[in-house]
This record gives sequence, structure tokens and C-alpha cells, in this order.
Amino acid sequence: MAMNGPYLAEIAHLIGDPARANMLQALMGGRALTAKELAFLAGVAPQTASGHLAKLLQGGLLGVAAQGRHRYYRLAGPEVAATLEGLMVLSGAEPSRRLPSRVGADLAQARTCYDHFAGRLGIAIHDALVDGGHLSVSEGGYGLARSGVAIFAGLGIDLAGAQKSRRAPLRPCLDWSERRPHLAGSLAAALACRCFEAGWVKRIKDSRAVALSDAGREALEVALPGFRCDEPGIAGSATELGRHSGQAA
Repeated sequence: MAMNGPYLAEIAHLIGDPARANMLQALMGGRALTAKELAFLAGVAPQTASGHLAKLLQGGLLGVAAQGRHRYYRLAGPEVAATLEGLMVLSGAEPSRRLPSRVGADLAQARTCYDHFAGRLGIAIHDALVDGGHLSVSEGGYGLARSGVAIFAGLGIDLAGAQKSRRAPLRPCLDWSERRPHLAGSLAAALACRCFEAGWVKRIKDSRAVALSDAGREALEVALPGFRCDEPGIAGSATELGRHSGQAA
């Protein structure tokens, strides 16, 4: 029987191919990548990658921008990232089993989920806001209590600008490694951007993983009472960051 509405099987088929799934997962960090980079990460020849990218573009899962001679691919939007994160939860993926131990530990500790923080770092931010009564539950996601407004403003985040987005300002996003919600939405993205700009969080080269610096931990602990994220691997000493981060992208 024919059905009107979204063609779920077509989207599922696009994501279900291993090479395309690897490309999509590589773009979950929020950074745009070239076809050559995606071919390498997917383990396929450049010509094969071009065919896969064309299908993902046609299916509306990717966007592309030209800069000089290069074309840079990225996820089409946060809704694609949310879908992929949900599929990771359903897949039962465990970093310790599916990824090399060092990379898996880094990803589970702190990473980007498209444009916001995930892993234990994202969970710590979420839990401190919820446990402190700084968020209120609303039908469209989370709302900010007056104390929450003060916290975000104190961290230097442009609340008015972030709330102009058509996205929900704050919503729960189920974390695939922790199986608990971290914080997503335009304000969560603005918080991540602020942390990168201030050097509170550093990207780890060639990975979705990030590292919280000592200054970043101090800033979040002062601004957000109850924030704790001190697991091994996230401490941002000069030695640790120098070994992992390389040049921030």
C-alpha cells in the first residue's frame, strides 16, 4: 500500500551503506571536510566517494560550499546530527569495543555532537543546570530559569542572538556513549562556540574529541555551581593538550 509522507526507507538506505555511514559520522564534529578527506575516512577510492557524496547531497543529508578549488561538505543541519546520534544509541555502540581504546576514551569523555558538547563534558553541563534548577521543562524542550539566564550571560553568551534561531534554544539530546541526555539547541551551540573562542575547550586533531583546559574547567565551575568533569583524559594540562590537540581547527 502506497503511503504519503517522508520516504523513510530511502533515508535509511542512504545512511545504511557503511562508507556513507562513516562519512556522516566523520562530519558529526561540525567541521566541513573535502571529498578527499571523506574518502580517506570512509576507506574508499576518491571516485567511489564522489558517488556516495552525490547521493547524500541529493537525499538532503549533506550541504556543500565551494571555496577556491575545493568543495567542503558538512551535515545539512542539526536535525541530521540528531538523527545520527539517535541511531548510535540504537546501535548499542560502545567506544571501548568499536573504537581504538585511546580514541574511544577521548570521545566518551568529551566530544562535539555537531555544534554542541557531548560525552561526559556535555552530561556535566546538562546535569549542573538541571540539578541547580536553572532549567525548566517545557513542551518544546528546556526553558531557562532566571538563574539560568544569569549563568549564560555570565559566560559571555549572546542570549538574544542565540534565541533568534528557528531551533529550540535548549533541548535534551540522548548521548550515545553515556545513554543520558546532554544539552542541545542554539544556546548549547553558542556555549560551545564561546568555549572554543575563549580557549576553554580545545579540539583534538583529526577527531570529534575535545579537551577541557584547566582554565575552562575553572571558568565553568565558577559560573555553573555543581559542574564537575574531572575524569582522566579531560584534564587540560599543557602536556596533555600539546600531545593531542595540534592546531585547533
